[in-house]
Amino acid sequence: MLGKTYDREVCSMARALEVVGERWSLLIVRDALFAGVTRFSDFQRGLGIAPNVLAARLDAFVGAGLMERRRYADQPEQFDYVLTPMGRDLSASIVALTQWGDRWAGAGEPPILYTHAECGGAVESHSVCTRCGAHDPDDVQALPGPGMPDGYVEARRRGRSA
Repeated sequence: MLGKTYDREVCSMARALEVVGERWSLLIVRDALFAGVTRFSDFQRGLGIAPNVLAARLDAFVGAGLMERRRYADQPEQFDYVLTPMGRDLSASIVALTQWGDRWAGAGEPPILYTHAECGGAVESHSVCTRCGAHDPDDVQALPGPGMPDGYVEARRRGRSA
C-alpha cells in the first residue's frame, strides 16, 4: 500500500501499515464498517476518491484478506466489496483514531459518535492493563515478545540492522 516495505522493522504495527497505512485505506474500511458501503461506485462517490486509487486499494484489501469480492451483476460484471473478519477487526483502531481526532485534530464537537446498537451506550477505545485495569500511557512499556529475533533490539540500540 505505501509503496515501500519496512523490511528492517520487526514490528506488527509496521506490517499493519503496509496493509492500511495509506491515507484512503481506513476511510474505506470506516465506510464499509459503519455506513454499510460495499459497492465501488458508492465508495467512490462518498469519499471523492479517484477511481484508479480506489480500485488499487480494494484490490489490495482483497489480496490481503481484509475484504472479499462478491459478484452481484454479470452484465456488466460488478462486485460488492465485503469486509472479512480480519477487516472488521479494524473497528477498534478506527474508533481510537476518531477519539484522538476529536480531541486533538477536531474543531468543536465530534462529528461522529459511535454507539452500541443494543443499548445506545457510547463506544470508546481504551488501552488497559489486562491484570489491573490501569491505562496511563506513561506507564506502558514495550518489551520484546516471542517473535523478536535474537539480537535485534541490541542491534537497533547500536544503530544497525540485525
